[in-house]
Amino acid sequence: MGRVTIADVAKRAGVSLASTSRALNGQVASAATVEKVRAAATELGYIPDTAARSLRTRRTGQLAFAVADIGNPVYVEMMREIESVVADQDYRLVVSRTGDADATLDLVRDLNRGYVDGLILSPLRVTDALVTALEASTVPAVVIGRLPDGAGVDTVMADSEGGVALAVEHLVEGGARRIAFLNGPADTTPGKFRHAGFLGAVADREDLVSAEYSAEDFTIDAGYTAATAMLADQQWDAVIAVNDLVGIGIMHAAAERGLTVPGDLAVVGIDNTSLTEVSNPGLTSVDLGSARRGRKAAQLLLARMEDPELAPRAVRVPPSLQVRGSTTAQPASARRPARGEGRAR
Repeated sequence: MGRVTIADVAKRAGVSLASTSRALNGQVASAATVEKVRAAATELGYIPDTAARSLRTRRTGQLAFAVADIGNPVYVEMMREIESVVADQDYRLVVSRTGDADATLDLVRDLNRGYVDGLILSPLRVTDALVTALEASTVPAVVIGRLPDGAGVDTVMADSEGGVALAVEHLVEGGARRIAFLNGPADTTPGKFRHAGFLGAVADREDLVSAEYSAEDFTIDAGYTAATAMLADQQWDAVIAVNDLVGIGIMHAAAERGLTVPGDLAVVGIDNTSLTEVSNPGLTSVDLGSARRGRKAAQLLLARMEDPELAPRAVRVPPSLQVRGSTTAQPASARRPARGEGRAR
């Protein structure tokens, strides 16, 4: 018999060539796989190529967190939680801006060049090409966001629909009957699902007048510009903003128009970022669990790196409502959990 190869070991162990390589090279693999591969290697007398092995096992000690806007407080909160988890495992967190859909796709494909050992990605837009690249990546990845059903990638999701429903319920209880929703770009993940939440919450409500408007981006300036046109269009009792930044833009536009918040116009944001407590008045906001999503994504990534053969997992984080001065006070509760907590709608 000639020189025993890694393919011979894989065949004897009954596992894939990739799993055999990881087990022999000290990379992430399940304990059961490592045991079978080592037993097969011993039995066959396999002698590894140490030079090649040193190249294959090179690790960067770095994990990447890629987002659309590194200045958005939502991503900053996620980043802090992710860093706190991975630092305990001696990993350094590298933060990257994804840019548009093509740049996001390029970033995922570049992972296979060995820049980092794992990725947490929060994309604004999800394409079929991105899902395919994530599934084919040799570097473990976790997505904070929504992917199509059946995608072979670990995900951590917010319940945007349930969160918007909480906001509508709160405003109706406070007496609002004319409620608008100021969305961001509709082709984005938050734009799509928060829009769906608003439509579902106002459907079949004959006591409400509702409409949806759109901002060009998820920023304060974009919110201000869109709100200026929205408030000139007709009078509203309340507005739900697609995020806190747009919500603050709405309050600026209302003040410029001579409207008081919440006296003339109640405003609700989404994300419950640190900005909600420094605005005047404080911004009522839907908390979609940014910190919890970041922490869970980091935990999923480390588990995936430890055992690449785990089945893809999907975690849903429930929303809650944090009431502040931008809406009519609701004495019954200052923090209202979602109905059916733990289940995404």
